Amino acid sequence: MENNQPRMPLLGDKMPELTVQTTHGVKQIPGDFAGKWLVLFSHPGDFTPVCTTEFVAFANRAEEFKKLNAELCGHSIDQVFSHIKWVEWIEEKLNVKIPFPVIADDMGNIAKSLGMIHPGKGTNTVRAVYVIDPDGILRLMIYYPQEIGRQVDEVLRALKALQISDANKVAMPENWPNNELIKDKVIIPPPKDVAAIESRQQFEGPDWWFKYKEL
Repeated sequence: MENNQPRMPLLGDKMPELTVQTTHGVKQIPGDFAGKWLVLFSHPGDFTPVCTTEFVAFANRAEEFKKLNAELCGHSIDQVFSHIKWVEWIEEKLNVKIPFPVIADDMGNIAKSLGMIHPGKGTNTVRAVYVIDPDGILRLMIYYPQEIGRQVDEVLRALKALQISDANKVAMPENWPNNELIKDKVIIPPPKDVAAIESRQQFEGPDWWFKYKEL
């Protein structure tokens, strides 16, 4: 039987061009963010406690994302007036200004096209994070269930790690820059042939396939 469900995007895919209504007006994603990193994140619904804590955390770190040439953009299956009132409530009650746009996907088409909705979970989106690079390529996805709030610092850490990996052609260890084994050092990618093994002897590490260096 033919499956007509939209395919969830995969890492390395070009993000589909989407025209979206946001609290900051109509946007083209990822086109309007070309040349910048984009952190697109969904939440199950406005005026909900866990989502509110997440929005506050993203807002409080917005300048840190901006320093990394990254823009933030929220999303949920709510109408734009609901987003606007919720953002106003956060500023009035919690004294936190939300500086980034929030997509109003009241028909759910964007959520469906990006795999944010599980068929058995109604219309609420999961807590998805998509990190899109300056060329519009999907580089990282993180999914959380509705019941568990994200750690925004992990999104920030992952973005930094991606950028350093790209710039230096290295891999990043677990919990970089605070790895239990090699601290803030970065990993030399595995050799592609026998001849490349010799050139790796200059680097620190317990064996030829596990080498690392200071950044």
